[in-house]
Amino acid sequence: MALDVSFEPGVSVLVTGATGYTGAVLTRKLVALGCKVRAVARASSDVSQFEGLPIEWIRGDVFDEPTIAQAVRGVAYVFHVAAAYREANITDETYRLVHVESTRLLARHLVDSVTLRRFVHISTVGVHGHIDEPPASEDYRFNPGDIYQRTKAEGELFVRSFAKEHNLPLVVVRPAAIYGPGDKRLLKLFKMAARPVFPLFGRGRGLYHLIHVEDLTDIFITAALHPTGEGGVFIAGNSAPSELRDIASIIASEIGNARLRFIRLPAWPLFVAADLCEWACRPFGIEPPLYRRRVAFFTKDRAFDTRRLRDVLRYRYSVSVDEGLRSTARWYREQGWL
Repeated sequence: MALDVSFEPGVSVLVTGATGYTGAVLTRKLVALGCKVRAVARASSDVSQFEGLPIEWIRGDVFDEPTIAQAVRGVAYVFHVAAAYREANITDETYRLVHVESTRLLARHLVDSVTLRRFVHISTVGVHGHIDEPPASEDYRFNPGDIYQRTKAEGELFVRSFAKEHNLPLVVVRPAAIYGPGDKRLLKLFKMAARPVFPLFGRGRGLYHLIHVEDLTDIFITAALHPTGEGGVFIAGNSAPSELRDIASIIASEIGNARLRFIRLPAWPLFVAADLCEWACRPFGIEPPLYRRRVAFFTKDRAFDTRRLRDVLRYRYSVSVDEGLRSTARWYREQGWL
């Protein structure tokens, strides 16, 4: 780990979203660092992956007040990682409960805590929406484009305002695109790079900002412990964005796809098709085969200025884009996913 900071042995920490991809990596890391880990998980959540680890599980929803009241008792650090990921059967109200109500409950139950040292709130670069003139810094305007982004923005704005008013020791981290072994959200991109032809849509460069899950979880920990972190907002992405063409080329090279070539196509027919797919699938609660956000992935230049992460928190990355993409591609192949 690229960490210059450390927890005191046995310090009590709380993780929400511990059974999710990023939350699970963070939780194991905190246990390995000698923390006394408490985690919130729904009653239906499978925690078997943590079998044998000394984790205190609080069963309940993150937007349930008795659950949160119990979970925050006596903790020194809180990592609010919980998120409702985009799925066809998730309601707008669920997004609001997970992203906004849970944040309100945590803040209000932590405000009078005598043990709390820092509350690490995990937001998303999605709060910025489309970047007109990349790269965007932490101070770039908010323009969320869907219910996931809107509720994440609402939760972040609330907790920042609340923390300022009540002197809550807060730090906000906005992750870029998270990837690494075990991730499934970018698996489609890896599968596309395994084919002979990789389409590039629209006229943009296809800039995309990545962050490996190992670096991201180290950033969370650094944000919690670094003396200059309190009150800050940090975009967590690699030092520079990558072009989709370069990402696909690295993946193809790792898996031995020497046939890969790129073709550029207009984007507007795909946006029309995506809107039709979403419209047709929504009444049935099924995942559309194509949707607008996925088309935007290939057409928008999403690049961020991550100097604050390095200048203020003095963070040093441990995984390069090349190394991270190759190790993830190898892991997918070992699992039979590629």
